Amino acid sequence: MPVLNRIAEFHPEMTAWRQDFHAHPETAFEEVRTSRIVAEKLREFGVDQVVTGIAGTGVVGIVRGQGNSGRAIGLRADMDALPILEQTGVPHASTVPGKMHACGHDGHTTMLLGAAKYLAETRNFDGTVYLIFQPAEESGGGGNVMVQEKLFERFPMERVFGMHNWPGAPEGQFLWKVGPVMAATAQIEVVIEGKGAHGAMPHQGNDPVVIAAQLVTALQSVVARNVEPVESGVITIGHIQGGDTWNVIPQSVTLRGTARWFKSEVGDLLEEKFLALATGIPAAFGATAKAVFDRGYPATVNEETSTRLAVKAAEAVAGAAKVQEMPKPTMGGEDFSFMLNAKDGCYIMLGAGRGPADPQVHHPKYDFNDAVLPIGASYWATLAEQLLPRG
Repeated sequence: MPVLNRIAEFHPEMTAWRQDFHAHPETAFEEVRTSRIVAEKLREFGVDQVVTGIAGTGVVGIVRGQGNSGRAIGLRADMDALPILEQTGVPHASTVPGKMHACGHDGHTTMLLGAAKYLAETRNFDGTVYLIFQPAEESGGGGNVMVQEKLFERFPMERVFGMHNWPGAPEGQFLWKVGPVMAATAQIEVVIEGKGAHGAMPHQGNDPVVIAAQLVTALQSVVARNVEPVESGVITIGHIQGGDTWNVIPQSVTLRGTARWFKSEVGDLLEEKFLALATGIPAAFGATAKAVFDRGYPATVNEETSTRLAVKAAEAVAGAAKVQEMPKPTMGGEDFSFMLNAKDGCYIMLGAGRGPADPQVHHPKYDFNDAVLPIGASYWATLAEQLLPRG
């Protein structure tokens, strides 16, 4: 079964929806316009019930099929944009300065809407499909907020599924993996307090820039010399701020960055070693430091049975040759992990690459590939029909 014919028929409509979302990006927990349009379209499609206000701007659409099996599954898409200044130059570019859909959540929302339209028309399944439109994936952990607000108690489902476009893979190819597929995350920060002085008289101060340089170098040994080589972990300092001019030693320097891991024991080790170095090295130089290891999203871990079911649906849409196991997980983070911690499920990737020069996600020139909209929507619809078969 390739792309569903009915979904292919309204591909132009889906493209228009997606490009409208792209032109009007909204960041975490501010998806007021987006969620309003989602709710309006779900009602227009004739879904049985639309529930709004979950995690602020989240929406859940409920579609009931034929029969009374009592079974149910959940399909999730994220809606938020990123605080990035767009540089695509496309006609549907962001109309909001400093905000853009640089991760394809406009496409994710549209593909689930396309599936909603098809499922509400055909109802060729026995059970209930919950269509979960989630806010604040990029920051704020909207997935966690939905779980805390009793998503799975209010909408009882057997399994929950997510999908992300992947411009690094060929258009229309699906990628899957059992077990960890995306990393756990933490934001890290160190504020080093030294003693300011004239740049020509460093002996009169205690230079936090020199201390920061020592710390950045030392942090690179945490993974290299503490984490078992067959495991994975990352500590990256991506921001250093200190001083105002060329001839003054500043009073303080701030470092910010990220840590990533898959196994919880690796995360514990990274936190322990980071805090020890971040406070110990400044102390050795006679300075003080405040260090924070702020854990964000847990690792995204696919349950095996759910993953096999997702693969079967993907193969029905794209063919077995275009459904490939990921050779390794990615160190990117994803707050669908909170849902997978609470419910069995699977997070799959949909290739959206046009070529090797294609900008990747979170790039100011990235734009979702509209050619894959009917593929993603067909996957969602096929997953519902396969997991909740009639008869």
